[in-house]
Amino acid sequence: MGKLKILLNGIIKDNPTFVLVLGMCPTLATTTSAINGMGMGAATMAVLICSNMVISLLAPVIPDKVRIPCYIVVIAAFVTVVQFLIQGFAPALYDSLGLFIPLIVVNCIVLGRAEAFANKNSIIDSALDGLGIGLGFTIALTCIGLVRELLGNLSVFGNKLAETDGMLIFVLAPGAFIVLGYLMVLFNKLVKKNK
Repeated sequence: MGKLKILLNGIIKDNPTFVLVLGMCPTLATTTSAINGMGMGAATMAVLICSNMVISLLAPVIPDKVRIPCYIVVIAAFVTVVQFLIQGFAPALYDSLGLFIPLIVVNCIVLGRAEAFANKNSIIDSALDGLGIGLGFTIALTCIGLVRELLGNLSVFGNKLAETDGMLIFVLAPGAFIVLGYLMVLFNKLVKKNK
């Protein structure tokens, strides 16, 4: 498989949010704004890239019986590093994302890519897979957050567009489901059209 194809698969063909429908907990909970969506996506992408590389390197020496626990330890180490970096350099984002940063450890996207791709491929391919899946996740979360923020608060990346408020439903949980559903349909329609 070509390097570019590995990268593009994560963004389009295997998009974790719009195609594979994985990681719905952070997708629905953290996308109240575009900044939150982008921050959560970037944090997950950093963990994906680093953990995929390490798991690819360690896979040949990890016994099958302890494979998953070893993957979780590797992922947890990188999540802890990312959490400390966000807490130190972006405290407002850290406060906003809260509990969802440590929950990256059990995000099915990260563990799924370790099991499905990283343990069977080279370090470079695994890094590209992590980057592609991470970009796909970040783009999806940012788009969902942008639409919710625009319709719910009439703002874009925190910049108010009007003095009035938007529709409250888009800031609340039902708005997340509505926006996700419509963006999934739009994404899949555009992908099918361009095949």
